[in-house]
Amino acid sequence: MRASLIALFSSFSLASAACSKVTKNTHTFYGYPDNDPPGPATAYDCGGRNYVAGGTGTYADPLTFASAPGEFNECEIIYDPYLKKYLRFEDYCAQCTTDWKASPKIYHVDVWTGSSTKNGGQAQIQCENDLTPAEKSQTIIRQPAKNLPVDSTKLFVAGDSPACKTSHVYPKYDANDYCS
Repeated sequence: MRASLIALFSSFSLASAACSKVTKNTHTFYGYPDNDPPGPATAYDCGGRNYVAGGTGTYADPLTFASAPGEFNECEIIYDPYLKKYLRFEDYCAQCTTDWKASPKIYHVDVWTGSSTKNGGQAQIQCENDLTPAEKSQTIIRQPAKNLPVDSTKLFVAGDSPACKTSHVYPKYDANDYCS
């Protein structure tokens, strides 16, 4: 009997940790110049980053995203097939909060672009706009596997020759490839 109960609780724990898809997600981007206040500061200290946005997009070093309080768990890691990056909920987003309070609720992630030390100015803001897909058009994966494909290319490179990496988005994907 005891072995049966242990097996039952073990299978429940595995089932509850399974990935899930969130469809009709609004996807935007932010960075140093349009953070509030401007700079790399985040609302939550996740993974020892000391309240500084960043990341490469791997599971071990997820890229910062902002959203509404209560929409995700603080420091929760999700997977974004549109970017082929893991993202971690580390910051607050005012528009995301408005969307989350709407009826019906709208999932909204605002993904960090660029440097944690350099302000990319108007070029970065234009890049963020160029990266942004249509509203409510994306799917994100909650509780993702840790070994999904990753493109760790920076979305925006600040400096004397700023570069926007719009060729590193993947609008044609099947979310079932990442979570069935």
